[in-house]
Amino acid sequence: MSTPKRDRQKANRAAKVAAQVEAYRKRRNRVIAGWTLGAVAVAVVVWGLVQGSDDAPVTTQATDSTITSTTAATTTETSDAALSDAYSGFRSQPTACGAEPPPPATAMTFDAPSDQAASGTVSVTIETSCGPIEVALDADAYPETVNSFLFLASEGYFDGTACHRIVPGFMTQCGDPTAVGTGGPGYAVPDEYPEDGFAYERGVVAMANAGSGTTGSQFFIVTGDASHLPPTFSILGTVVGSEATLDALEAVPVDFDDAGRERSVPQESVYLETITISS
Repeated sequence: MSTPKRDRQKANRAAKVAAQVEAYRKRRNRVIAGWTLGAVAVAVVVWGLVQGSDDAPVTTQATDSTITSTTAATTTETSDAALSDAYSGFRSQPTACGAEPPPPATAMTFDAPSDQAASGTVSVTIETSCGPIEVALDADAYPETVNSFLFLASEGYFDGTACHRIVPGFMTQCGDPTAVGTGGPGYAVPDEYPEDGFAYERGVVAMANAGSGTTGSQFFIVTGDASHLPPTFSILGTVVGSEATLDALEAVPVDFDDAGRERSVPQESVYLETITISS
C-alpha cells in the first residue's frame, strides 16, 4: 500500500539512480575515448570470472560432473554470521541506488538440486537494490543450469546476498552468499557451454566457474561488452528490457581489489533482494 513515506523513499531512490546513471554515462564516455582493449585487459576479466567461482571445486579436484537435478536435495543452514567478513563489510557500507538493505542472507549448502520440472522459457524477476531485472531462462537449451538456478531461487538461497564484483563496461557478478568470490551451494552443475562463436553481449546472464565441472551458484550479468570472452561459461538466460537497472548497476562506484588488479569492488552494496519465478 502506498504511503507518504514510501512515496518519498521511492522518489529519493529514483533521483539517486538517475544521478548515478548520468555519472556513469559521463565516466563511460571518458573511458571509451582513451581506452584500448588489449590482451592484458582480456586476461584480467577472464581471470576474474574463472577465480570468482565455487570453493569446493577449487580446493579439490574437479567435482563429479555427473550430478543431476533428479537427485534428492538435502540442505544445511547456518546463521548469517557464518557467511564471511567480506559479507559483513558489504552490510556495513551504504546500499546502492538509495535503497534500504534487505534482511541478511542465510548460508545454505545442498547435496544437489531437486528437479524443478522446467521446460521452454521460464521468466524470473531478480529484484536488486537498483531495480528489477527480468530474465528469460531457456530450460530446453540449458536444462541443468536453469534447473539449479530455479532450485536455489525457490530455496531463498540468493535472498539478501551481495553482488561482490562489478566491472563497469563489462559485467556484474552475484550469487556468492559469502561475497568472497569463492562460495557456492555445495554441488557442481554440469557444463552447458554455448556453441563456438557465441557472443556474450549486453543482457546475457551466464555462470562463473573455475574450469570445467565447477559451475555452482555464481552468475554474471553482462552490462557492457563481454564479446572477448571464450564460450566456456554456461548460459543461464537473457535479460528482457530492464535497461535502467543495467545502467544503474554500471553506475555503482567501485574501487580496486586487494591485489590492485582491477577496479571492481562495489563501494555501495548491491543486493539480490529476492528472485520471483513467474512461469
